[in-house]
Amino acid sequence: MELLDGKLISAILKKKLAKETRLFIEAGGKRPHLVAILVGHTAASEVYVASKMRSCEETGFKSTLIRFEETVSEAELLSTIDTVNSDTDVDGILVQLPLPGHISVEKVTWKISPEKDVDGFHPMNIGRMAKNLPCYLPATPLGILKLLEAYKIETEGKHCVVLGRSYIVGSPVSILMARAAYPGNCTVTLCHSKTKHMDDIIRSADILIAAIGKPQFVRDTMVKQGVVVIDVGMNRIADSTTKSGTRLVGDVDFAGVAPKSSFITPVPGGVGLMTIVGLLQNTFSAAKKEIYG
Repeated sequence: MELLDGKLISAILKKKLAKETRLFIEAGGKRPHLVAILVGHTAASEVYVASKMRSCEETGFKSTLIRFEETVSEAELLSTIDTVNSDTDVDGILVQLPLPGHISVEKVTWKISPEKDVDGFHPMNIGRMAKNLPCYLPATPLGILKLLEAYKIETEGKHCVVLGRSYIVGSPVSILMARAAYPGNCTVTLCHSKTKHMDDIIRSADILIAAIGKPQFVRDTMVKQGVVVIDVGMNRIADSTTKSGTRLVGDVDFAGVAPKSSFITPVPGGVGLMTIVGLLQNTFSAAKKEIYG
């Protein structure tokens, strides 16, 4: 068993991106600028946004954080996005999810300009991805691809099972793993809450991407020997042995599944850090106007 070390690979890729950014600016390019919009004070969202802002600084990007209280109206949030869309100095925009219930995620996603949609959620980018056209790929699937590539994981002809069909991870990564490219060229099965005989399907996986949002859902009896496991889950469970009384676990029972795996991501220290790399890569592409010109 070998760890797919997101902490190591993300550090390597951020260092490489920092060099590319410096050379781009020295050649007359603009400093990439990412704007993050945070609504409310959810602890997890605060941590995620702080990590993204810190990564921008490490990479040589400019970053701006716009904060709103949870009571902000949908109209005010959409108006702010309009303002940032029209700011020519801004290359990328992200709105940290989740949002309060009175705000439509769909409206927010549509409002962000496709040219600045560095999270890769806008229908135009999703559609271009589905047609294998240049676009900003959703940040987490992009991070997964970069992790597989870094460890030279063989994907062609493999059976890739994806758990979860969200538009953020499951659905896009299933498309990407099936496309005629590397990483890709897999036969893909997408499982969800209504899938029958799920255990049998998971057991047939050469590559398993778990993004189902259920702590330690995948057990050792559900996987075959030699499987490659990408655990996207980020779940907090009770643990009286820790200071906080909780600990972070994935969608996979790491202790049970790791001995049967050829490669596996840890949680934390796996996909989450690679998601930030995907976000930074998209922002750099936006600054260079590689996708939309």
